Amino acid sequence: MRCPYCGADNSQVKDSRPSEDAAAIRRRRVCGDCGGRFTTFERIQLRELSVIKKSGKRVPFDRDKLMRSIQVALRKRQVDPERVERMVSGIVRQLESRGEQDIPAEEIGLLVMDALKGFDDVAYVRFASVYRNFREAKDFEAFLGELTGEETQEPVSDPETENTDA
Repeated sequence: MRCPYCGADNSQVKDSRPSEDAAAIRRRRVCGDCGGRFTTFERIQLRELSVIKKSGKRVPFDRDKLMRSIQVALRKRQVDPERVERMVSGIVRQLESRGEQDIPAEEIGLLVMDALKGFDDVAYVRFASVYRNFREAKDFEAFLGELTGEETQEPVSDPETENTDA
């Protein structure tokens, strides 16, 4: 494993232990050249996944990118990092268990929204605002109406106060 500090490739494992409900191994390492300490994680990967973007472009699935996007939605929220890790691992397991190598980006977004909905309402709305490309306050209002089960209604005009030129 290459040292993230000096780039040397002669690090030693000092400690290993199960992590993420035994779905990964956490390894504490020390660089033989600079003495820097860092942690790595070893996870089971059932298959190589590819993400099909809206443009049709195919890119390799990146678990770290998924984690970063969820962390952005959860920024400044009081959440347990282990719960977030379990949520991300659960999403990845769902994707891998589908049996398909190519997964549309929209499906990943829906899985994330579904996971965030039961996790944190504010993070759910934040993620949805990016995923659904909200452009105006009305978009938020309509989405929040869906979330609370209310329908947003247009104001009903009152015929007595309406100005008519008849």
